[in-house]
Amino acid sequence: MTQPRSAGLAETARALAAGEVSSLGLVEESLARIAASRSSLNAFRRIRAEAARAEARAADERLAAGERLPLLGVPVAVKDDMDVAGEPTAFGCPGDFPLKTQDAEAVRRLRAAGAVIVGKTNTCELGQWPFTEGPAFGNTRNPWHTGHTPGGSSGGSAAAVAAGLVPAALGSDGAGSVRIPAAWSHLVGIKPQRGRISSWPDPEAFQGITVNGTLARTVADAALLLDCASGSHDGDLHKPPAIRAVEAAGREPGRLRIALSFKMPFTATPKRLHPEVRKAVTALAARLVALGHHVEAADPSYGRIGLTFVPRGTAGIAEWEARVPDPTLLDPRTREAARLGRLLGGAPLRAARKAEARLHRRVGALFDTYDVLLAPTTATPPPRIGTIARMGGVRTDQAMIAACPYAWTWNVLGWPGVNVPAGVSADGLPLGAQLLGPADSEPRLISLAAQLERELKWYEKWPDWAPVLA
Repeated sequence: MTQPRSAGLAETARALAAGEVSSLGLVEESLARIAASRSSLNAFRRIRAEAARAEARAADERLAAGERLPLLGVPVAVKDDMDVAGEPTAFGCPGDFPLKTQDAEAVRRLRAAGAVIVGKTNTCELGQWPFTEGPAFGNTRNPWHTGHTPGGSSGGSAAAVAAGLVPAALGSDGAGSVRIPAAWSHLVGIKPQRGRISSWPDPEAFQGITVNGTLARTVADAALLLDCASGSHDGDLHKPPAIRAVEAAGREPGRLRIALSFKMPFTATPKRLHPEVRKAVTALAARLVALGHHVEAADPSYGRIGLTFVPRGTAGIAEWEARVPDPTLLDPRTREAARLGRLLGGAPLRAARKAEARLHRRVGALFDTYDVLLAPTTATPPPRIGTIARMGGVRTDQAMIAACPYAWTWNVLGWPGVNVPAGVSADGLPLGAQLLGPADSEPRLISLAAQLERELKWYEKWPDWAPVLA
């Protein structure tokens, strides 16, 4: 009993419940694909081969006994900034990290839904860059073109899903780190409302700008993983009301008022929208009009929102640096960012946090008129591997902002966004667009994304890359 790599999360769960496949068989297939991809894609930092096999055998016994759970026996992956009992959490860093004794709350909830965690995926150092590269693990590559990055910082999760190594994966998004790799890997990426998926054992992550999110090939699969991972821990600072993402994926969105914006927030750095990205997002807007929605150009009023992002982001890096067993092994750019975070960790950080309510009102004024904001996810197609490898801190920041100026504002706001595939470049590289909304608007965004998916059927297109199995 085998399962094609095209089988998604929901289809795999259905096949398991129907007895058409076994969890152990699926896990073995996933492990074989991961092993075959190590030299070309390098998506995983940790592979839980024996533990996953044992969990799969237990899942098969539970299935045979008649137990049914949403993901019982389904192999999935999580990013290596999430604790998995028995594994280290290195978050892209070099060094000898201790084994964790407990699962993160998001991982615990996936296990409670029956999922088998086959491994932990690669991420750049402390999730800082939209490239999944670093001396601790090498380069994670894009299955659509292995000379290019899949994005970051959840690039390992994106590469694993795009290549069919697992049907879905968790990532985290602190400045677009789910949406950017989803855009550059032809995936659906859901960045939910802050707190929708628990950040515990941290009450919040990176001063509230980072949230956990989902990556999958279809909206329904990303929504299913979101439902299974969602929920609060008693210690969480942010506890939004529950939603039913799978139900939203099955609903028509109704006729919506959609603002189309190509405006880049002020950053005082050079940046330019690639014409192929503009063309792809414009075509997506035209498709939305054809589906009956009202779409017109309108821009959010961002102001100097970047001044509030920097203290929060760098303070988060400083907090994480304090957990690293040997900080001297870190990239000089990481240590530089941590130093800045310590400098800004007093009054500037308090002012940045206090400004959020004002920014909600300022940016949120757009949603007095419109239901959804449509914008590019990135300004460029995926860059080549090694683009930032030898850059200093300032040049790295400039290159990062030039490629990805659109996503990070929604992290400051804590609001949800969904990346949807928007086609490919002339070179065959994936492009993406964001559907963005105000607080707790995931159901509307998911319904709209699902409507687009029914029209465009992006899940039918796969990269040419395929694992060579022994």
